[in-house]
Parts: sequence; C-alpha cells; structure tokens
Amino acid sequence: MTVLDGILSDLTAESLQLDQWVAGLPADGWATVTTPEGWTVTHQVAHLHWTDSASLAAIVDPDEFGRLMLAAAEDPFGFIDTATEEMALIPPQDLLQVWREGRVELDAALRGVPDGEKIPWFGPPMSPASMATARIMETWAHGHDVAEALGITIPETSRAKHVCHIGVRARSYAYLARGEDDPGVQIRVELTGPDGDLWTWGPEDAAERVTGSGHDFALLATRRRHLDDVDVTAEGEHAAHWLTIVQAFAGLPGAEPVRLAER
Repeated sequence: MTVLDGILSDLTAESLQLDQWVAGLPADGWATVTTPEGWTVTHQVAHLHWTDSASLAAIVDPDEFGRLMLAAAEDPFGFIDTATEEMALIPPQDLLQVWREGRVELDAALRGVPDGEKIPWFGPPMSPASMATARIMETWAHGHDVAEALGITIPETSRAKHVCHIGVRARSYAYLARGEDDPGVQIRVELTGPDGDLWTWGPEDAAERVTGSGHDFALLATRRRHLDDVDVTAEGEHAAHWLTIVQAFAGLPGAEPVRLAER
C-alpha cells in the first residue's frame, strides 16, 4: 500500500462515518443548526460536496476550475459560503447521493494523477496526498460539527493525526492569517493518539514544545474547541502563543471558539 492509498483509505472511513450519521435523518434533522453562524447539517454536507467537486475539477476539468478561480478572485472571502448556500438548496437525499458519487470520483481522480504532478488549487498547488489529507481535515472538522449538533458521541480515531499534521505544517500560515511575523522558533510537538501511540513533529532537542492529546489538538487546530477546554499544553513563550492562533485550514480564522462552560 502506498502513502496515498493509506490516506485515501482514511478519507473514505471518515466520510463513511459522517454518511452513517446523516443517512437516516428526517427532513427536520437535516435542518439542525450546527454552528453559531447558522449552518445546518445540510450546509455541512453541501460544503463538503462543493469542495470535493472543486478538487475534482482541479484534476480533470481545467475550464471549470478556471471559472472557480475567477469566482474566488471576485469574492475571496465569500465565494465558498455563497457556493455552499446554493448547493444547500438541493434536497437532502439528493445531496447525500451526489456527495457519495463525488467522493468515488475524487478518489479515482486522485489515484490517477501522475507521479510528481501537482494539482492546482486556490493556494499553492498540492500533491494528491496533500489534497487527500486536506479532505480528511475538512471532513473530520465538519463531521464533528454535525455529530455534536445531533448529540452523537464522537469516536476518537487515529485519523485525527492527519488533522494534526496540517495544523503543525501550517504554523507559518497561522501567523500570516493574523498579520503576524513567524518568529522562526523551532517547536517540538508530541501528541498522544487514541491507541497510545506518539505522534511527533519537529526536532527532539527544540527548547519549546507542545504536548497532549492528539484528538484535542485536532479540535484546537480546526477551531472547534477553545484552548481552555483541551488537553494540550505548551512549554515556552512562542509555543504558548502558537496554541492561541493555530489553525489547520486556509482563510481567516473566524470567531474565537466559545468555552464549553459558556455554551
């Protein structure tokens, strides 16, 4: 099994988990509000389907992806939300079906990208493995929103490692998104997975470090939890500040997550 095979297998598992949560929902269940901004379960699935479709276009349909790039240039901070609103008009069961079909198409397209070729994107071009990892991150985060809104106990799995990986690798972007300079200080990250295995990034001898639960760091990096509510700690000034701004997604950070005690 190649690295890409393993990542795509995890993406399928993450998508199927969310699929199972929503498949049997009645119409009013799809209308359940999942975020403070008012996104419903329908919006969450619509957003994932739109991003899968955009990813597929980036691989197989240059003309369509070019149109998406123009839309992004015209409305860089709102075009994704606009597209999500439009796709959320699809009846839930039809939306579920096209999301399922799109996932299969994207899987095949990612496997078909020639070795060494990069896929164009709204940011820097990505390898198939990077794009698949990004799809896991989004599915994991939006799936968390859906499960929490529906009162479903969210299982902790090793797939959160992909989310953590992006959160660590995107550290410089987190500074950029807030108009800050990257201090260039090395940070060792040591997180514990649900099976007890250790996930690590950065030099072992770094003076500053972040340690704790991998699942909780993923929640922090997707801004689904406030720092006060996660089992993640920092040693060092720069590591401590990074935990207040960490994010595993592109774009603006959005509102600060509400503390659990204040919900």
